[in-house]
Formats: sequence, C-alpha cells, structure tokens
Amino acid sequence: MPPAAREGRIGVIDIGSNSIRLVVFERLERAPVALFNEKVMCGLGRRLEETGRLDGEAIQRALANLSRFVALAAAMNVTRLEALATAAVRDAKNGPEFIRDVARACKLQARVLDGEEEARLSALGVLSAEPAADGAMGDLGGGSLELVGLKGGRLGRHATLPLGPLRMIQGADPSRRRLKEAIERQLGTLDWLGEIEGRNFYPVGGAWRALARVHMEQTGHALHVIHDYELRWGDAEEFLQLVSRLSPNSLSKMYGVSRRRHETLPYAALLMLVLARAMKPKRIVFSAFGLREGWLYDLLPPEERARDPLIAAAADHAREVGRFGEDGLILADWMAPLFPDEPAPLARLRRAACLYADIGWHDHPDYRAGHGFDRALRMPVVGIDHPGRAYLAAAIFARYGGDRDAPPVALARKLLNREALRQAWIAGLAMRLGLTLTGGTPALLRGARLFRRAGKLVQQQGDGAMPLADLMGEVAQRRFDALAAFLEQDEV
Repeated sequence: MPPAAREGRIGVIDIGSNSIRLVVFERLERAPVALFNEKVMCGLGRRLEETGRLDGEAIQRALANLSRFVALAAAMNVTRLEALATAAVRDAKNGPEFIRDVARACKLQARVLDGEEEARLSALGVLSAEPAADGAMGDLGGGSLELVGLKGGRLGRHATLPLGPLRMIQGADPSRRRLKEAIERQLGTLDWLGEIEGRNFYPVGGAWRALARVHMEQTGHALHVIHDYELRWGDAEEFLQLVSRLSPNSLSKMYGVSRRRHETLPYAALLMLVLARAMKPKRIVFSAFGLREGWLYDLLPPEERARDPLIAAAADHAREVGRFGEDGLILADWMAPLFPDEPAPLARLRRAACLYADIGWHDHPDYRAGHGFDRALRMPVVGIDHPGRAYLAAAIFARYGGDRDAPPVALARKLLNREALRQAWIAGLAMRLGLTLTGGTPALLRGARLFRRAGKLVQQQGDGAMPLADLMGEVAQRRFDALAAFLEQDEV
C-alpha cells in the first residue's frame, strides 16, 4: 500500500438500532488498531415496530452524542470520518428526516446502508479476521439479522431479516412460543441454510457476544477473550436452550451479564438456537469483527487484504515496538530445522512468536516473562484461536526464562495440547538462545541454521559478519545447553 494511503487516523460511527458507536483507528491497515472505542445506548429503534418511526427521545440523545463524537474525532486528528446507519434508520418513516438533522446539527453526512450492503460489510469483517472462514456469518443488531454464506474467502448468498430483538420483543405477544414461530417463519424463506451443515457459524453483534461471555463464566473457561471462542454445536444446544428460558430476574443473578442485556439475552439465545438447528453447524465461532472492521477492510487494496492478519499484526508490532524491526523472521528461519514435521498452523504461530520475541524488552527483567505471557495471551489481534494464543504466550514465557512450574504454564496447559505446548517451549528456548547469541540482532543469523544431528544440537554457519563460534559466550552457552537438554524431553 502506498505510504500516503496509510497516513492519518480513520474513524467510523455506527448508527445502529440500539446503540451508536465511534471507533477510531490509528490508520488504514491490514491489522487495524483501535485507539478509541465508545458505545452509547440510544435505542433509536425501540418503538419502531409499534410506530414505524424512530423514537423522539432517542433521536435527541443520538444527536447530542453524535455531536460529541464529531468533536472528539476532530480533536484526535481523524482525517477521514464516516457514519454508517443501519436497519432502524433504513426502515423508519422519519429516517430521512433524522439523516438531515444529523447533517445540520452534527455537521456529519451519514450514509444509510441497505440490507445487502450491511450484510456484505459485516461478512467482510469476519473474513478480515478469519480469511479461511467457512460456513455462514450472522450479525444480530437491534433491528435486523444479516446472514451471509462464506466459503473459500468469498461471500455467498445473503439475507436481511427483521429479527432484531428491539423489533421482536416489543410486540403485543413476546412469548417464547410466539417468538420461536416468528423466527422459524422468517428462516423458512431461506433454502440455503442447509448448505451450512457440518461447517461453522460465525456470530457477530453485542447480544451474541454476551452469550459467549456467559458461557465462559459458567464453564470456567481459562481465557476471557471473545474473538474466536468456539463451541461445538452439541455442547452449545443445551446452553442456548437454558438461556432462552431464563427470566430477567434469573439473569440478574448471573455474573458477567450486563443489566442492559437482561431483556434481550434470552431472545438472542432463542434466535441462535433456532438458526443453528436449521443450519446444523459443526462449531459456533464468535467473532469480534463485524461491520466496522468490514468497512475498513473494504477500503484496502487487494494485496493488503491478501496478507495474513496475524502475521501482519506481529510485523507491525515488531516494526513499531521491537528494537530490530522484522528481523524476527530471520530467527524463525534459523530455528526451522528443529521442527522437521511441523504442521503448517504451528509453523505460522512460530513465525508470529518470533516477530513478537522482543515484546518485553522495555519491562523490568524480573517481570518480562509474566508480562510477556499476559500480553501475548490477551493482545487485541485476530486470525488466531484460543489454543494459538496459548502457543504464543508459552513461547514468549520460555523466551524470557519463565519457570515450567509457574502458573502461566498451568494456564497454557488448559488451552493447548501437550505436543503443541512442547513445540511452543522449544521455539521459546530457541528464541532465547538466538537473541542472546546475537545481542538481540537476529540479522547476524541470516542464512545460519540450528538443527539436531545424531541427537546433538548444532549450528550451521550463515551469512553473518561474525562466525557463530565467536558469538558463543558464557551466557549463550548456558542457553544452548538448556535448549539441547529440553529437546531430549517429551513434554513441558
């Protein structure tokens, strides 16, 4: 991407049926970093089903907060700010009037998305985070449900259905039976849902993310990161059945459930239950990326979209936070012979780990391992599932000399299988050796290789200015010996 295209902060305001949100990104890039993210619950579509109009009090609240968002964006030096209005504004009789009021009062030209465009951008958001997503995306907003088929990185058939909770639970008979029948009637018009069987369903939207949060709490999941949190359909069905029958009073007693979700969460669970029964997915994979990220992704040129989101984020981090830029990839090549039968997904994680190898250089030495583990496990990146996060975290922990009996390793064991954890630890010890050997300058290892021969750890000279033997000081030798010893073990 030309440098000029990447310059300047970029912001998007999402004017939804229930909330409005401003997100400001550092710049237009493959792995976007949100500098600011604020949501205000306005409820524009709260009485839409009853009156056909946006709620008057909600309009005033929205205008006040939109004016604030515009002022904040200007103070943050946002060079491009776009406002996207969705189902409530699109369907309301007074939607055009509201758009004119926004332009006059807030000096903001909002664009009203039709259902097809809203679905497309939400699906692009999922693909931007998971390029290989296969199955269907569902984005549940306050006023509508967008569904899009996904296969091979491409968008398939799509639909926009009036199944948002603000519409459905405000009717004259919001009973579970009536809601279930209405959902089944709408979904019955889609003859392609059966094509999703055995693939994945990717839920997007605050109400469905809240379901993931509740499930994490109820099951004691080791990592509270919603993006790429997975449920096998067989495990999810009973949970959704239960939540769909809970009363607001019961939900108020559950830890992790926001008060504003007490009314809508049972409906969100019921909708996912009925939808998943129609699709029969293998897994439900929650996505933190949706319409706003899809809008940003849509602005990128094709060559940027084609980049791996995890490797792009790691490379950006290495360039901006590390001491020696993207030289971590030299480190990854140097140690590659230690992993002769490495599956491609683990090779990808190892390369990302090497780009993050300098993540703790500015911390106090006594805390680098722990802080590095926590950052790697929970950092706001996509293109990585929960076991993958545990791999990165374990590799970074070993890279900074973490103890194998320490609590972080016990946490990693809950998320990662034994062999993958062992591979992560080898990668971490190799990073520790390589960065000690070179004084943190991996370029000295260019063309060199580290491998095992006849059960012994050996190095092959590369293109560096200094012979590797001349770099092997006392500390480096200890780390060489530690790696050699660990290679003889079966597990961490």
